[in-house]
Amino acid sequence: MKLRKIINALVYPGERGFVAECMEVAVVTQGETLDETIENLKEAVKLHLEGEDLSQWGLADNPTLVVTLEVEPEYEQTEATVR
Repeated sequence: MKLRKIINALVYPGERGFVAECMEVAVVTQGETLDETIENLKEAVKLHLEGEDLSQWGLADNPTLVVTLEVEPEYEQTEATVR
């Protein structure tokens, strides 16, 4: 089995601030700002994997955290959408 070098996470707007959720490991966190959310995510992943055999999780040593930011686009209102 090939070990993954990446842990994917999704950051999206929450009720207050932002929520970050990992796809490969059971980690969910939040923060009031994007910077706070990312710092919380890095700490939560580190604590979750601390002392674990990463290969048991299908992960290579020192995996990279790749974060995707989900945002809702603002669309220009046209005459058809105003009616």
